[in-house]
Amino acid sequence: MERLTVQEEEAMQAVWLTGEGNVKSFLEKMEEPLPPYTTLASTIKNLEKKGYLQSRQVGNMYMYRPTITESQYKQGYMNNFIHNYFDNSYKAMVNFFVEQKQLSKDELQEILEMIERKK
Repeated sequence: MERLTVQEEEAMQAVWLTGEGNVKSFLEKMEEPLPPYTTLASTIKNLEKKGYLQSRQVGNMYMYRPTITESQYKQGYMNNFIHNYFDNSYKAMVNFFVEQKQLSKDELQEILEMIERKK
């Protein structure tokens, strides 16, 4: 899975919210500041070339839909992130956030409780 740019991720967020739609419908789901229509249209075309979107022509416009769910993208992104920055160790990632004081003891306890509930 190819990593997306920030601009592409923002576009995909709008696509996932919309489901199937055209560039205008995606633009309506985006937060301010909105990109110019032509910029978003170009980004959407790039996402189609990368395989993240499929299109079909309806009259004189194109309708796009995602080929990957948001959950699938997150899973692939996080797997690559852990592999590239933490040598495939989730423990090393958690330790990093603890050392950076980004994760408290209470939050760690909540995570452990979530893990126990999943068993």
